[in-house]
Amino acid sequence: MATRVIFRSTRAFHPQQSFRSSQKIQFGFIEPRRNLSSYLVTPTELAEALRKSPPSPICPEPRVIPLCAAWFLPNDERKGIEVFREKRIPKARFFDLDKVIDKRSSYPHMLPSPKQFAEAMSSLGIRKEDTVVVYDSKELGIFSAPRVGWTLKVFGHPKVHILNNFKLWVEEGYPTESGEFYNVECNAYPIPKMEEDKVASFEQVREVALDYKKEGAEGIQILDARPNGRFSGKDPEPREGLSSGHMPGSINIPFSSVLDPETKAFLPGEQLKKLFEEKGVDPSKPIISTCGTGVTAVVIDTALDEAGYPSETRRVYDGSWTEWAQRVNPSDSLIRKDE
Repeated sequence: MATRVIFRSTRAFHPQQSFRSSQKIQFGFIEPRRNLSSYLVTPTELAEALRKSPPSPICPEPRVIPLCAAWFLPNDERKGIEVFREKRIPKARFFDLDKVIDKRSSYPHMLPSPKQFAEAMSSLGIRKEDTVVVYDSKELGIFSAPRVGWTLKVFGHPKVHILNNFKLWVEEGYPTESGEFYNVECNAYPIPKMEEDKVASFEQVREVALDYKKEGAEGIQILDARPNGRFSGKDPEPREGLSSGHMPGSINIPFSSVLDPETKAFLPGEQLKKLFEEKGVDPSKPIISTCGTGVTAVVIDTALDEAGYPSETRRVYDGSWTEWAQRVNPSDSLIRKDE
């Protein structure tokens, strides 16, 4: 079987792990495998799942695979691959948000083709039957992992979860490793079918914006995850030359507002529900989430899920503001700024 070089690790010692392993051998029992029950999982839940279903290349059974999705804005000097090398969950794989994309598009982070997605999963040694738990950097907390989790769901990967979050994993003393390359066995990941009903295109969002306040309009809600300064037009976009502002009728819900200010983990579902209600988000109407490049829009989409908003009527605008600001016609007045 083919192999792909990933990383040779140096593992941090974790005393609880040693005790649990010896305890299991001493008492001679085999614990049953347990599926992760909710989309967001705690560090404790992930640690237990990894102990019972480790990501071993020789294991014929479905495994639990930690998948690092660390990514930083283009005006940030830090790089996802660098923080992955510095500290990661043992045997984690790295999903590069800047590379697993539609390379034909001039806009960043557009979804890859089904074939490109399958090639990426194959090179990471992830099987269709594996449970994948996506996580962020400890520096930012929840940020880009929801985008990668959503990407896996768009392409029909059956078992996907988000760690809530790696910052807490590190602070609570769960094992980590660092270092250089080791080998991962590749496998033939089947080319999937894309679930297009989860994705909003430029044309669809433009139609919603043009219909804003028109009689008989569907009332589709657009939620914008960017910081208020960029939404209002007072602060610049991180991409040089791109106008800031917002779409007509859109609601600003900065992604940071759905996270705990200290832990950078998602707030509990009831708090999220109250937040969306206060912002006037109607659960009976369709929702499109957007942001700068389609990354933190999925933080909002995930928060909506935790708050109990129906998934059938939610979509993510893949191109988001970077595509919008470059494609709209000035004569249409589809970039609004607060005075």
